[in-house]
Amino acid sequence: MHAVHVPQYIRDRAILSHGRARLFDRLDMRRTAHVIVDLQNGFVAPGAPIEVPVAREIIANVNAISDAVRRSGGVNAFLRYTYDPAEPLAWDVFFRNYMSPERRAQQEAAFAAGAEMHALYPGLDVRPDDLVFDKTRFSGMIPGTCGMDAALKARGIDTMIITGTLTNCCCESTARDAMQMGYNIVFVTDGNAALTDEEHNATLLSMGAIFADLKTAEEVVALTLADAGVAAAAE
Repeated sequence: MHAVHVPQYIRDRAILSHGRARLFDRLDMRRTAHVIVDLQNGFVAPGAPIEVPVAREIIANVNAISDAVRRSGGVNAFLRYTYDPAEPLAWDVFFRNYMSPERRAQQEAAFAAGAEMHALYPGLDVRPDDLVFDKTRFSGMIPGTCGMDAALKARGIDTMIITGTLTNCCCESTARDAMQMGYNIVFVTDGNAALTDEEHNATLLSMGAIFADLKTAEEVVALTLADAGVAAAAE
């Protein structure tokens, strides 16, 4: 698991900006989605093309949040990074200019729909009622490249709990875009994984100062179940 370190000056800056230490002391689970980013074989499995070893260590935390979200009436939405040669908004700049020919060929094969590496990691707790979205960018929020935003808004979702990998790439990209598109963001400090502690913590600095409420998996589970208790008591 990553050794999480968020300096006090970041926490102080957040308090100065937000006027409080924590953005969200409760969650309305009827309006909350747990977004699980790219926990696919291609990132999680040993020897994967883009193996992120810590991603295997966060699976239990991710599953615990997913279970709590289901029990409290929220939505779990799994994202899959996907290479689609037929997509209308081709991402040529990335594949042509940011990758070697060898790396491009590897990623195109690994993350094509139906490929073994494209599939969600088998250790994930995925149920039939959960949502699964393919995306062809790092962010799951770019119009024309993923259907998640429209689907969540149709359900009245206005808050996201974000877990997955890589912390500093697809998770961060999705969180930044979602916040600017009208969602409240909870970013789970021990539910996201990067290649190094330094990269993981660098993202937490930006998330905590500007874009999200930083919480542990234990804190998120407690909040989700607390809302379920409030809802049950009101019935």
